[in-house]
Amino acid sequence: MQPSSETQQRERIPVEIFPDADAAAASVAREIAALIRERDAQGRPTVLGLATGSTPVRLYRQLIRLHREEGLSFKRVVTFNLDEYHGLPPTHPESYRCFMQEQFFNHIDLPPANVHVPDGLVPRTEVFASCRAYEDAIRAAGGIDFQVLGIGRTGHIGFNEPGSTRDSRTRLVTLDALTRRDAARDFLGEANVPRYAITMGVGTILEARRIVLMAWGEAKAGVIAQAVEGVPAPQLPASLLQGHGAVRFVVDRTAAAELTRFKHPWLVGPVDWQPAVTRQAVVWLASTVKKPVLKLLDEDFSEHGMADLLTERGPAYGLNIRVFNELQHTITGWPGGKPGADDTHRPERAAPFPKRVLVFSPEPSDDILGMGGTLRRLADQGHEVTVAYLTSGNLAVPDEEALMAADLVADLAGTARDPAVGLADNVRRQLQAKPAFGQDSAEVRRFKGLIRRSEARAALRHSKLGAEHTRFLDLPFYETGRYRQFHPAEADRAAVARLLEEVRPHQIFATGNLDDPSSLAAVCWDLVRQAYRSCRAAPWAADCRGWLYRSPTRPWNPAEIDMAVPLSPTELALKIQAIYQHKSQRSQSPLADATLHEAWQQAEASNRATARAYDALGLAEYAAIEAFQRWPA
Repeated sequence: MQPSSETQQRERIPVEIFPDADAAAASVAREIAALIRERDAQGRPTVLGLATGSTPVRLYRQLIRLHREEGLSFKRVVTFNLDEYHGLPPTHPESYRCFMQEQFFNHIDLPPANVHVPDGLVPRTEVFASCRAYEDAIRAAGGIDFQVLGIGRTGHIGFNEPGSTRDSRTRLVTLDALTRRDAARDFLGEANVPRYAITMGVGTILEARRIVLMAWGEAKAGVIAQAVEGVPAPQLPASLLQGHGAVRFVVDRTAAAELTRFKHPWLVGPVDWQPAVTRQAVVWLASTVKKPVLKLLDEDFSEHGMADLLTERGPAYGLNIRVFNELQHTITGWPGGKPGADDTHRPERAAPFPKRVLVFSPEPSDDILGMGGTLRRLADQGHEVTVAYLTSGNLAVPDEEALMAADLVADLAGTARDPAVGLADNVRRQLQAKPAFGQDSAEVRRFKGLIRRSEARAALRHSKLGAEHTRFLDLPFYETGRYRQFHPAEADRAAVARLLEEVRPHQIFATGNLDDPSSLAAVCWDLVRQAYRSCRAAPWAADCRGWLYRSPTRPWNPAEIDMAVPLSPTELALKIQAIYQHKSQRSQSPLADATLHEAWQQAEASNRATARAYDALGLAEYAAIEAFQRWPA
């Protein structure tokens, strides 16, 4: 592929970047609609290869809209889905057949006979023949005209896990450990995730006449950059799409963040050296040559493609001092502002003091994982802290944790007349009778939510925050939804807005702004953002600042940080103890590093890594650092 511009010279697959996922999905939907109408006019069917997961949901919504509002017909469309879990019946809510019916097929005029999804219940001895029949059906339909793809964090397309070859065909595969961890919450625990799936092969996918891979959110940014700019290899199956004559990636801005043209633009073309880009470049250079910022020399800049930076902003000595001071000014032990101090170069203003601080946590534990040390610091320094848990978190409690809690309640109570015993007994019976891959009843979900409330309170006690500092909003959208299939409504936004008006915060801490828009964190972030906007005319809002924290799996680079809160070894140990109170979540969250098996390990590693990064740049050495970005609320 010939790059379309100088800045894209490292990209081996064309990448279209949109401001958000909805705009990107609308563009792909228009392209598919045009293809269908063109084929209809020719009297020919259109064969679509379809994907599941959260990524294509927005595309399917757009196609449904075109069907309802613009008369787009699917009567001559034939579809082939990429994959299906082996062992799941088509009626199971996490089966891909059920997903497609709910998200797409039930809302359009696609004839059921034209729908093809791999059979997840075919006996193991018949899987090979079933897969060959699936390939034969694709060929009999004339081949796939337009293949839709998502991408997993391992770089898998369909369920073609690392190690899949370019000539692989439809087959049974063993799911990668990271893939199963990513699906754990959908199945109420990793133990319930099927170990096998049937998937089209890479070779099958490459035979499609046109391929579009979509990706949203910063969690996909790294693997997108590797697939687009790296050498194609079976270890990253999406990279094997390189060389296809009609493939392109369609992504939102956050999923494109790791492409060289955004992350290191000075390596691929001329740069407008604004302060943020300058800081990004100097931090990158110091990390690359392994020198503190103040020891960088003119030749270091010149040898790494930044001679023009010295011309515009140099010499190196003065440039180094400016960037060093910017980094130094992000560090503060007073995340709520230091009363009576000169705050000219501090991240947070000194007045008012004490501040009313409102921390939004999508689920119980997100707050402690992302900013547990800072929570304790804010409490120690006298601020009025309120932690708001937006959802109950009951979907993330494994059955075995609920059974253990139910047994404990029953053993302690001692009388069947106690309502708590009745609830615990009902939960225990339902969980023991629950079939493989079964769903929780409302009663079980309520019980699991109580488990997470108890854990959240215990964790906050370790942060010197009592029950009076806590709000459990239990937003309705979560109680009626499933992971990656949430549908927030006005009632959810209104509940958040009421809390804002009640607390009238001087500081808001929130997370999820760069996540996949279908993720729980992103849904909660959008509700917080909308609710804040609805309150902007209120007097308190004029004096409110927003700060963003993030998951330990994706720590910020020092160049991206606006406030860095150091933690002493004792403070880090206390944070780990607070995280440990969320016992039901041990090993439940998706991990960036397979060597880190527990949530506290993720958080400790992330906070220590941020501190080491600051130290390597020549700043003060700390045991750990929690980091934040300003939210221009």
